[in-house]
Amino acid sequence: MNNFFKIASFLLLTILNCKAQPNEPSRFIPNGYVEFEKYFGDLNKDGQEDCVLIIKKADTNNVIINRFDKKADKNRRGIIVLLKGRQGYQLVAKNYDCFSSENEDGGVYYPLELRIEIKNEKLYVHYEHGRYGYWKYTFRFQNSHFELIGFDASSNFGPITNRETSINFLTKKKLIRESTNENAEGGDETFREDLRKITLKSLIKLSEIKDFDKLDMYNY
Repeated sequence: MNNFFKIASFLLLTILNCKAQPNEPSRFIPNGYVEFEKYFGDLNKDGQEDCVLIIKKADTNNVIINRFDKKADKNRRGIIVLLKGRQGYQLVAKNYDCFSSENEDGGVYYPLELRIEIKNEKLYVHYEHGRYGYWKYTFRFQNSHFELIGFDASSNFGPITNRETSINFLTKKKLIRESTNENAEGGDETFREDLRKITLKSLIKLSEIKDFDKLDMYNY
């Protein structure tokens, strides 16, 4: 009788685990890729913890010896966005190789640092470049896609901000702020502002971006 209950318990746990598997974010990672980073937050105002996976291709052919005689994994990275519902996670956006490797050559400085943020039901793709500034892409889930609705960038020299750019793709307006104080030391800059309209046929979808490094926002 004890053996019967043991077997029954084992079968029940197996069934429960099988049912739980479809709800795991990792099951959406395609073959030949590995999980690089994982983020949670509400992306569609339903109070559920949605998931964003940053994945990385696992191809040994792209592991090289760099100019410092060290191994560098040059495999590109991608993104998977999952919305959580009653039946578990649902795939709503994927782009398997839109991000360069974290081991790209930064020249005299370190490579760009990619950071993902979920805030106020929006998805932020944030590139940081230390003392040289940053740029950030804002996506929102609408029209069954994650669409690019904003872009912000700052061009710096150490603590000094030389130029700031902000584009609102919903209002089709672009704000440029340029420092006019050549003797600024950081925090004491004065800016000249230029607000202009942009021409836009349609919003860019996250799933259609081939390479963030080649996504030129300054053409708008």
